[in-house]
Parts: sequence; structure tokens; C-alpha cells
Amino acid sequence: MKIGYNGAVASAGDVHISVFDHGFLYGMGLFETLRTYQGRPFLLEKHLARLAESCQRLHIRYTPDTERIAELIRGTAEANGLSKNVYVRLTVTAGEGGLGLPTDEYGEPHEILMVKALPEPAPGLYTSGRELRLLRTPRNTPELGLRMKSLHYMNSIAAKRELAESGASTGSEGLMLTAEGWLAEGVVSNLFFAVNGAVYTPSLDTGILPGITREHVLHLAREAGYPVHEGRYRWEQLLDADEVWTTNSIQELVPATQLMDTEGRTFQPKAGFSAGPIFRDLHEQYLSGTEGSGS
Repeated sequence: MKIGYNGAVASAGDVHISVFDHGFLYGMGLFETLRTYQGRPFLLEKHLARLAESCQRLHIRYTPDTERIAELIRGTAEANGLSKNVYVRLTVTAGEGGLGLPTDEYGEPHEILMVKALPEPAPGLYTSGRELRLLRTPRNTPELGLRMKSLHYMNSIAAKRELAESGASTGSEGLMLTAEGWLAEGVVSNLFFAVNGAVYTPSLDTGILPGITREHVLHLAREAGYPVHEGRYRWEQLLDADEVWTTNSIQELVPATQLMDTEGRTFQPKAGFSAGPIFRDLHEQYLSGTEGSGS
């Protein structure tokens, strides 16, 4: 497997990260996941802007250049025999440091880019949807207020394991609440629902990730004239929704046509077992945007 390492394409087996890297020792690192459409990275500038802002908050000296990263994605994909629709993960680790907690800036971070082929979505995923199962694992509280896409992923792994052990159907997503019981987000997605023609999503002050796809879908919804609300909502409000869907950069928008609570009780949005009209409209707009500029 070929990867991008500090700006160049290299064999994964030839790349070595020091045991003194603070990404390894203390989880000081960040990453972005995105995908390409016909070889073009989608919303790359926004992903890199979020990454740069998070690096600044962690005092990691790293300012990505969009053109350079786009070229590195192309080169790494080609080196792996990939060309069209590709999964991309860009990781920045803090770099080497001594034992003990630092106070100085991290001046020599490491940049690692990995790619893989995107599998075909499950048949009917965007029309018949999937199960969204409420989990007992709460979404943890972000350390610095606004959640960053950091290397601290214990909470998400615990939630993913709970989902797998719950008997959920293949391809299901898990839904986490905050410790106070507010709707938060999926294990790897942001949450949306629609009621009476308006679009709702949990607000960032619940501690959720400010997802790039979430931000883009909010923009599309406003441009389309839908009333948009960001706030704090309960599970019971989700059960009364007309439509429910999740978003992330790899799967785009996915309708949730079956809701299940922690006791195994099943509920349905009012749109039933099919994607609702607001979802279909926003997903169509989203896909139209992928046909243009990759950035």
C-alpha cells in the first residue's frame, strides 16, 4: 500500500512513526476524512480549513495548502491503482516530544495521507434507508469546548462496539445522546430531522462535531427555502419527526427509516420506510454539487 507521508508518496512499510510522537503518547493529533468524485476531492478547502483551525487550537504548526493536498491525493490514489471514487483520510500528528506534558508549540508535525477504494453503497440505501439505533453510550464532552476531529476516539469505538453487540441490522448507525439526555450525533455522522417542512439539527453547543457535510447541508436547506433550526432536542421529538437522516462526508446523506430505542422497541418516521421529500430534495442538490468543482 502506498501512502502520502510528509508531502511525498511512499510505501506504508517504509514509514515509521516514533514512539515519542505525541500523537501516540497523548493523542495529540487530528484527521479529516473525505471522498473524491471522479477523482476530484469534494469540499477539500472546508476540510483543510477545519484541520488548520484545530491545529492552531492544539498549538500544532501546520498550514495545509489546498493545491498541494489535492495533488497528493491524486498521486497517492494513482499509486494504489485508484482513480475515481476514493476514500481519503488525512492525519496530522503533533510530532516527537519528550515524556511529560508540553507547553511549547509543536513545530515538526507529521502528515499522513491514506486512501482506499469506496465500496458500492448497499442497494436501496438512499431510498429505503437504514436503522438508527439509540445507544446507552453517551457522547463525551469535548475537551476544549468545540469538538475537534482528534485522535481521541475511545468514545466512538465504545459506541460502535455497543451497536455491533446490540443485534442491530447490518449497516445501521448508532445514535448518542449527551450526558444530559439531549440528542447529539451518530457514531460517525451528524443528525437531521424534518417536521412540518422545517429542518432541525442539534446545535454545536451539545458538543457535537461541526461536520463539513452538516454545514453544507444546512447551507443547501437554507438556499432551498426550508426553515432551519439548530437547538437542543429530545429523543421523543425525533420519534414525532416526519423524516430523519444522517450526514457524513463518505456516505453523504442517508435516510433513517427505522428508529430503535435501547429496549429494542421500533418506531418509524411519518415518511415510513422510504426517504421523505425533503431528504430527496437535499440529497439531489448535494449530488448536483459534486459534479462541479472538487474544492
